[in-house]
Amino acid sequence: MSLIIAPSILSADFANLTQEIEKVEKAGCDWIHVDVMDGHFVPNISIGLPVIRCLNKIATVPLDVHLMITNPDRYLEDFAEAGASYITVHTEACVHLQRTLAHIRKLGKKAGVSLNPATPPEALQYVLDDLDLVLIMSVNPGFGGQKFIPAILPKISKLRQMFEKAGKKDIHISVDGGINSETAKLVTAAGADVLVAGSSIYGSANVKEAISNLRKAAQQ
Repeated sequence: MSLIIAPSILSADFANLTQEIEKVEKAGCDWIHVDVMDGHFVPNISIGLPVIRCLNKIATVPLDVHLMITNPDRYLEDFAEAGASYITVHTEACVHLQRTLAHIRKLGKKAGVSLNPATPPEALQYVLDDLDLVLIMSVNPGFGGQKFIPAILPKISKLRQMFEKAGKKDIHISVDGGINSETAKLVTAAGADVLVAGSSIYGSANVKEAISNLRKAAQQ
């Protein structure tokens, strides 16, 4: 799979989102990662449907929407209508995960599952037929700028092996949390093909250089 860079707008300047989206697109990003937090599943509150509708009018690349919320099934149709290309739910927040993923696909969207640092890869063993993306949290979800947790690396390798054994090589493995030029090498070597990066891109004085450095690091 080709490497995908997905800047996280959680680290962007929310007063200038149009410019922030245009900036990373011109710099060569592949997706825009959007974190939705409800203050319940995670201790923070971020953005919701009105902002995603606006982002959909601005962005020319896919919107990778990560739902860090309880009861995500209640809102799947709304996020699909708002313009999400990928809709990712947390396995820890879903009572009937297969049903949720099938519903996302029925809405014409790509279905993703996120795993918290302590959640084992075996949680996905029986939903591979309904899965387009796995988002591995390399920090505990809820806040940007956290330190990368190295213990998630074996999880990435196990998932890649699981997918290959099942003939599901086209399932993306995305990693979110503490991604920079150093950690990008580690996660792609383990089998990841999507890098979600917030502060290392938006906190850089040169966004184009930051994205380029992530690509170079991942290919080493």
